[in-house]
Amino acid sequence: MGRVSVRGLATVLLVVFVACSCFATCGATRDLPTWLAGRRGSGGSGRPAPKPKPSSGPSPSPRSSPPAPQGGGAFSVLDYGAKGDGVTDDTKAFQAAWAAACEGSPSKVLVPADSDFLVAPISFSGPCKSNIVFQLDGKIIAPTGGKAWGSGLLQWLEFRLLKGIIIQGQGIIEGQGNAWWSRDDPIWTSRRRMTSCLVYQAVRFYGSSDVTVTGITIQNSPQCHLKFDSSHAIEVFGVTVSSPGDSPNTDGIHLQNSVGVSIHDTNLGCGDDCISVQTGCSNIMVKNVNCGPGHGISIGGLGKDNTQASVSNVTVQNANMVGTMTGVRIKTWQVIHISSVLEGGSGYVKNIRFSKIKLSQVATPIVIDQFYCDQSKCRNQTSAVALSDITYDGVEGTYTVQPVYFACSDTEPCRSIHLDGIQLELLKQRGPTLDPFCWQAYGDLQGPTEPPITCLQNGNSK
Repeated sequence: MGRVSVRGLATVLLVVFVACSCFATCGATRDLPTWLAGRRGSGGSGRPAPKPKPSSGPSPSPRSSPPAPQGGGAFSVLDYGAKGDGVTDDTKAFQAAWAAACEGSPSKVLVPADSDFLVAPISFSGPCKSNIVFQLDGKIIAPTGGKAWGSGLLQWLEFRLLKGIIIQGQGIIEGQGNAWWSRDDPIWTSRRRMTSCLVYQAVRFYGSSDVTVTGITIQNSPQCHLKFDSSHAIEVFGVTVSSPGDSPNTDGIHLQNSVGVSIHDTNLGCGDDCISVQTGCSNIMVKNVNCGPGHGISIGGLGKDNTQASVSNVTVQNANMVGTMTGVRIKTWQVIHISSVLEGGSGYVKNIRFSKIKLSQVATPIVIDQFYCDQSKCRNQTSAVALSDITYDGVEGTYTVQPVYFACSDTEPCRSIHLDGIQLELLKQRGPTLDPFCWQAYGDLQGPTEPPITCLQNGNSK
């Protein structure tokens, strides 16, 4: 080993000393908070601890879920001042919650359970920034006073100019119609006589698309319960409509100028048509529907006051009718002849199919009536809505008055009526019963019927 100079040895020792000092200082600094805490706990007299800086909260983790889109989320009507006590007017709260949701993307309006919300006529209008879910789990109650409804042709809850609107939940829309049905003031009496669900509709959709209504109950509407007007791409399922069988003009579901509608797995009981299909409707599917009480499932009345009608591609399948006035019906208007003479309606009804219809205690199961009139004075006119390609397949059950009634126009006979699997049994009750009736009705029988329907003329027309 070589000799080491004194100056070199001193340099090495100095480096080692400095390194050890640094390691000791770092360790002391790392344990300083623990040491200070021990000193304070033991009453020591070390330097006072510095005041902690205000905390700004933990920094967000870079892996956390992104926040909801600006303006989106859930908007409860309770957060906008609704009381839900069934007495306070909560209309403004509903309007404010809707306005906020309409600006969000995506959004949900919440109507909570276990609350009753009194709401005056209101319009939930669009267009909105995105789809909206209207989550109805509580009860919405209509006002009963005429002033609360206002004047003119009115609906109560209107959903207007929307795309992608869903109404869902287990809640109830209560129209309180019993306060209206017995009224005898002139204004209400005149409006009660109006048809086509023009006034006092509980729920109306107008100019909307991609509409879903599911789960809810609509009951005791002053008149029409659920109406779709000038809308398309509609699905209604799991819905209950309920009002007494003697409540006037309380249609269950009313379709007008609407295309691409599916109604299925729904229970309908009311004082008028369970489902009413009016002019401008096509591509309608009704399936697995229970109807009763009520007037059955109807197409029309069409052609009132010289109007042109168009209805096509309608299928009603797997429907159950119990205690209804009719089963499946097509009706077109005569003109009301009061002070002037008007021509009858025009247009067409075609490609209609009623399949697998089950009936129990139905007065008249199968009806075509081109002389429809709900007034005391009506006049038969020369023009009429043309009816063709109408199929009745598997209509079975019991009736109480008349099995089949085909009353077609003199100038526009019914063409291409097809009957297959018609099995109707008279359930004898008090009152007169009638045989099948046909007038200007042309078509064919695809096998024997019960009772025999011999009045249907062969071919398409005379």
